[in-house]
Amino acid sequence: MAEEKENKEVEEKEERKSSGSKLLLIIIIILLLLLLVIGGLVAYFLLSGNDEPQDNQEPQKIEKKKKVTNMTEIGPIYPLDTFVVNLINSNASRYLKCKIDLELDAPETQQEIDKKLPAIRDLIIRILSSKTVEEIQTSKGKEKLKEEIKRKINEILTTGEIRNVYFTEFVIQ
Repeated sequence: MAEEKENKEVEEKEERKSSGSKLLLIIIIILLLLLLVIGGLVAYFLLSGNDEPQDNQEPQKIEKKKKVTNMTEIGPIYPLDTFVVNLINSNASRYLKCKIDLELDAPETQQEIDKKLPAIRDLIIRILSSKTVEEIQTSKGKEKLKEEIKRKINEILTTGEIRNVYFTEFVIQ
């Protein structure tokens, strides 16, 4: 009898072990399936989320292309002679040598610029000579200088306007 009791206890222990291992195996399988489903959903949302920014990037590329095509629609160019001016500097004598081309809105504006050329050159010389090296050395400084020249010349003109100012030579020494 003692042996039968021991045999029954051993069998019960084995059944518990096998039922416990079956339960553990079922839990592991369920967790793996859950991870696969969650991973699939994450992948789906990440991949489908990339389509929207690409759609947004395409119009930006188109806009850039439009800007480039606007460069092909440059108006008439009026080249000015070279300017050599002293720059404001407290330490040493510095000068600027630059060549400027003006982009006009219409060919008729050339006639007005021809008539007012001495005044325009004087205006540009006064603007350039009022600057320090530090003001015009950076690209932002050059852009501000272009805008100032354009604005001041457009104040003088009556029939047309200057669209843009181009530095074709720019040397500071």
